[in-house]
Order: sequence, then structure tokens, then C-alpha cells
Amino acid sequence: MSEEMMSTKEVARYLGIHEKQVYALVKAKRIPSTRITGKWVFPKKLIEEWIETHARQGLEKAREKSSRMGGALLACGSNDPILDMLQTYLKKTYPEFLILSANTGSTDGLKALNSGYTDLAWSHLLDPESGQYNIPFLPTYLPDVKSVVVNLFYRELGLIMAPNNPYNIKGFEDLSKKGLRLINRQKGSGTRVLLDHHLKKAKVTPSKIEGYDREVYTHFEVGLSILSKEADVGIATIAVAKLLGLPFVPTAEENFDMILEKNTFFHKGIQAFIETLNSKEFRQRVEPIGAYDFKDSGKILYSTN
Repeated sequence: MSEEMMSTKEVARYLGIHEKQVYALVKAKRIPSTRITGKWVFPKKLIEEWIETHARQGLEKAREKSSRMGGALLACGSNDPILDMLQTYLKKTYPEFLILSANTGSTDGLKALNSGYTDLAWSHLLDPESGQYNIPFLPTYLPDVKSVVVNLFYRELGLIMAPNNPYNIKGFEDLSKKGLRLINRQKGSGTRVLLDHHLKKAKVTPSKIEGYDREVYTHFEVGLSILSKEADVGIATIAVAKLLGLPFVPTAEENFDMILEKNTFFHKGIQAFIETLNSKEFRQRVEPIGAYDFKDSGKILYSTN
């Protein structure tokens, strides 16, 4: 089928739902579709626009609900296993504060912050030219926001693969090996940006990689896709590799930052969040996972004048 059109099976896989749910959406006229020679087909461009619209509507509803909860803040953007743990510790230590978080990818997190749909964004976008993370992207994605960039931690990102590394993967140049199946991250995610940068550097054409167009939204989904033998390789944090017992080839140490408006930085919930991040109890809980560097955690890396 043309790359511009998807079958029912393809759109179900793309959305991560069962085919029966796709037919239900078609019947309810809630998804862009058309019928050709007796079969339903779905224009990929319209599906992507449909996803973006519904994601935006979801953020708007969450924003409206959080505004009615005095101690609640809305966050979206990238994800990390210890970020989930951090939010759990925040609830335990400061039950009056709550951070509602959505995994949208770094780019969409910054866009949502600029549009006022969220209070803060998690991001790890690499600018290959400068070697900097996040800050070079602020003029593009946050033109209307007086922003502050706060480092949460540095982490190791790399290739994770099936047990015993049957394809003997050592680097990005191996991703085009015959029979090797990649599980990718969604467009706009910091991990996807990093992958595309390294593929270009290694002169590997994405179209030659089986599975390049198959996308998931979290590091754990990458790991679980490999464990379930749906894929052979993907990019995730070393924490996921250790937790799931998968081989790991490090490719980068990257900034994982929190980006927010200047006024939001002084919110009591943000200060409680940073205090929890730097607490002895939280650090001890994370230590067994390893490969996280907290030398600048809570430090302001950049502030708009």
C-alpha cells in the first residue's frame, strides 16, 4: 500500500489499538477514513493531524482540571523511569502538591508550554551543531515564553537489544542489517532526534531500516517491544536496560531538563519537586539503577532576560 495511505491493520498498529477499535471509530465517524474497492483506508497525513488535534484537546482538558486543584501542576514532554519515581516521592513527601504528566515527546512538550497548555515541559533535545541540549530550541519552540531551563539530571542513552545480542549490534551502522527490526520513538521526541542525527552521521538511510516507521512513546515500551520479540533493537536509557535485563551499548550522556515560565519557577510545588529530587531518600532509591548524574540537579542552566 502507498506510504500515504494505511490499511485498517496498519492504522491499528500505528495507534496501538485493536483493529476492532478502528472499525468502531470508523462507524462513529471519529477518525479520518475513506472506502476504496470495499476496504477502509486511512490517509497517513490526516491521521497524524487527527492525533495532534486530540492530544491538544486532551492537554486543554487536563489544564482546565488542574487549574481547579490548588497544588496541581501540569507537565508534558519526554519521559524517564526515574521521573515516575520522583513524582511518586513528591506525593509521599508533599501530598498537597501534584504533577500531572503526559508523554508527548520533547518537541511537543515545548510547543504545549508555549501555547499555555502546560505548566512545564520535560526535554532532552540535542542540537548537533552546538552540542547543547534544549537551549538552542527555545527561540523556535518558545518564542512567547520567558523561560527558565532547570537541569534535573544527566543520563546515559543507548541502543538496547535482544538478550545475547544475536545481531552483534555495536553501533548505529548496524541498524540496516538484513532481518534486524527496529522499534523507534515518535517524531519530535528527543530520542528520535538523536537517532536521526547518528544515522546521518553513519550514512545509514532510514528507509533501509526495517521498523523505522514503527513508533512508541516511552523508553519502557521500547524495552517491552524487544522482550516480547516484536523488535530486535531500539534506543532507551540504561535504566530500562538494567531493569529489563537487556544488553546495552551507550551512545550519549544527555541533559534531561525541566523547562518552565519564570513565574512558575517560584511556585511552591516546583520548589518541593526540586527539594525531593535532591533528597537523600530519593537518591538512595535511584542509586541501584545507576548511570544518573545529579551534579547540576536543580540548577538553572538558562533564563530568558
